[in-house]
Amino acid sequence: MSTVVLTDSTACLPAAMARAAGVHVLPLHVVVGRETYAEGVDIDAARVATLLRQGQEKVSTSRPAPGEFVQVYRDLAERTGCTAILSLHLSHKVSGTVDSARLAAEAVAGEVRVEVVDSGVLGMAMGYAACSAAEAAAGGAALEEVAALARERAAGSSTYFYLDSLEHLRRGGRVGTAAAIVGSALAIKPLLTLADGEVQLSERVRTRAKALARLEQRCIADVKAAGASGADVAVHHLGWPDQAADMGDRLRLEVGATAHVDLVELGAVTGVHTGPGTLAVVVSPRPAG
Repeated sequence: MSTVVLTDSTACLPAAMARAAGVHVLPLHVVVGRETYAEGVDIDAARVATLLRQGQEKVSTSRPAPGEFVQVYRDLAERTGCTAILSLHLSHKVSGTVDSARLAAEAVAGEVRVEVVDSGVLGMAMGYAACSAAEAAAGGAALEEVAALARERAAGSSTYFYLDSLEHLRRGGRVGTAAAIVGSALAIKPLLTLADGEVQLSERVRTRAKALARLEQRCIADVKAAGASGADVAVHHLGWPDQAADMGDRLRLEVGATAHVDLVELGAVTGVHTGPGTLAVVVSPRPAG
């Protein structure tokens, strides 16, 4: 049984990395006014950042319909000749994408076997999990083993992020109103994390500089905790390329011996909910052996 891996565009996987690992990517949608665009096809993160800064049009997101998944599953089966598909997607607590995938998997059950996995994460925490799963699949691993590896790597990852403003998260319902008010009214700079599949407050600091320093400290500590197998690290940003590059350089000096550090722009869909002025770090311990 041959297995292929499908994820969605909130994994933020660079195209070259996805191709090298053999990961297939389904775009989610950005809605601008009355027009709908496919992430990474019709719209990119830079355009989203510009739209959000201008504030002249309503910008939101939408999940793929089950019918889109059905078409993708059938197309993958036809093009690749696979008999099984691992469909790995962002946490159901921040999107209904995984629900669409499950409905579609049922619809094609007589044509191709599809295992839908809720990663509980997003960004490169999901991207690295998808790459590991695809590499295992290419090596002949069965669907069950591929799915287990994806779950394990996603669950072992950590994600911390700093936002200049919580307003976009609040508007999209991704963070509690009280947390947004605390962050703005008291000039506190909250560090956020993904825990149990949803955005949660990690800690509060007083200045941007201290917040970014804490991002680096948390990243370094998690890389060290990964042990001998090492880790992959992603520095995500939206609208802050220079700050992200500087952070990446500092992290390479600190953890370069045991971790590979990637600089990855945040995707358009995720960017709608975080807004410009976002920096995030993902630490994904590598599978043992």
